[in-house]
Amino acid sequence: MITPKAVLFDLDGTLADTAPDLAAAVNVMRIKRGLEAAPYLSLRPFASAGARGLIGAGFGISPESPEYEAMRVEFLHNYESAIAEHSKLFAGVKQLLDGLEELGIVWGIVTNKAARFTDQLIPLIHLNHAACVISGDTTPHAKPHPEPLFEAARRIQLDAKHCWYVGDDLRDIEAAQAAGMTSIAAAWGYCGATEPTHWKADAILDTPIELLELVRAKVMQTQAA
Repeated sequence: MITPKAVLFDLDGTLADTAPDLAAAVNVMRIKRGLEAAPYLSLRPFASAGARGLIGAGFGISPESPEYEAMRVEFLHNYESAIAEHSKLFAGVKQLLDGLEELGIVWGIVTNKAARFTDQLIPLIHLNHAACVISGDTTPHAKPHPEPLFEAARRIQLDAKHCWYVGDDLRDIEAAQAAGMTSIAAAWGYCGATEPTHWKADAILDTPIELLELVRAKVMQTQAA
């Protein structure tokens, strides 16, 4: 595992706990249809999968269903209308980012969230000092395709191999591997339907502070060499 010159992060479920607002957008739809609100804990694991995952969890509807597209538009409208009512950084994230900056390590964001939501959310949760922000529609491809990660590396003027990518979903790890980046599974996040132990990430970490400690140890090893 190389010493990073930059650490790139997924957004939902990695830097920020956005699941409460995403789940609320689904439950507004359920209540409108005369259904009870779904339990938050039944929706939370699907937050990193966006509309597809949350509509699937809330209604059993897949993107192939004829009613899916209208429900997706409704979900996104609900979410955009209340995007940061309860969303906040995970515990330890501020210390992690401050610590990276103290070490001279660049950090940025690569998310599959569309720019219309990313651009609105990031300043509200105090992440607007990221060195780069790549949204799901910044490039022609979204993760697990590596192109968003390559675009981030280009913007911070580093070779991808000098970057670590941190995410809480299998597609994050797949994207990092395809881009030649060190892959870090954020086990503190939502993690979807599969356990991070099956993702073949270079490391699985339970807290943001563990990530800072790992980066700091690698920097110290390099300085001592």
